[in-house]
Amino acid sequence: MTLGEISTQIKGPNTDKLFSQPSPIKEEGEGSFASMLNQAISNVNDSQVKGYTAMEELATGKVENLQDAVQKIEEAELSLKLALEVKNKALAAYKEIMRMQV
Repeated sequence: MTLGEISTQIKGPNTDKLFSQPSPIKEEGEGSFASMLNQAISNVNDSQVKGYTAMEELATGKVENLQDAVQKIEEAELSLKLALEVKNKALAAYKEIMRMQV
């Protein structure tokens, strides 16, 4: 077996894609972080609006089903608490990254 035969049988790493241009980063799109964050904030806002509406109906006596009203109010409270905790964790992670020595 000659050296040429051995080198043709052994395949090296595929370097075709090694120096190719990276795929463009999505800035605004369906799967981007910004759109996901906007959707989450919109969902929290919607639950807050439903909760306030249920509280208003409860205060004015217009509520038909007390259990649904209480459920909407609790859902609004829990979604806001979750959003605040996610914000606090994100800020803590950002501050930790900023403290890192480079």
